[in-house]
Amino acid sequence: MNTKEVYLTLQGKLDLEKELKHLKKEKRKEVSARIKEAISLGDLSENSEYNEAKNEQAAVEKRISEIEEILNNMVLIESSGNVDIVSLGSTVVLKDLEYDELIEYTVVGSAEADPRKGRLSNESPVGKQILGKAKGEVLSVQVPAGVIKYEIVEIK
Repeated sequence: MNTKEVYLTLQGKLDLEKELKHLKKEKRKEVSARIKEAISLGDLSENSEYNEAKNEQAAVEKRISEIEEILNNMVLIESSGNVDIVSLGSTVVLKDLEYDELIEYTVVGSAEADPRKGRLSNESPVGKQILGKAKGEVLSVQVPAGVIKYEIVEIK
C-alpha cells in the first residue's frame, strides 16, 4: 500500500482499531494453534491442514499490516457542520431523476466505503461529483452503466 492520506470517520477509525485488536489478540492465537496441531500430524509436505493454516496466517498478517498502514496515514473526517455544501462526512439525500427514487449516502474515505451500507467513497464517480455541490443542484454522473442524473435533495 502506498503512503497516501486515508480519510476515515471516527466510526471507521474505531471499527479498524477493533478489527486490529481482534486480529492481533485472538486470530493470531487461533491460527498459531492450528499450525501447531497440523505440525503434530507429521509429514508437512502433504499436510493440507498445515498449508491452509499457513495461508491463513499470511492473510491475517497482511490484513494487520494494511490496517496499521491505514491508521498511520489516516486523516480524521470531522463534520464541518456546514449543511449548505457537500463535504467529506456529509450525509446526502440524492434523488435519482430517472427512477424518481431517493438514496441516502454518507461521503467517506475509500477505506470505509460500502455503498450497500450507505457509505459512499469520495473517490467514486458519484462521490467525486457531489463534493462541493449544494442542495438543489442537478448533476450527471458517468458510471460504468451509463449516465445517471441526480438532484441533491438534502445535506445533513
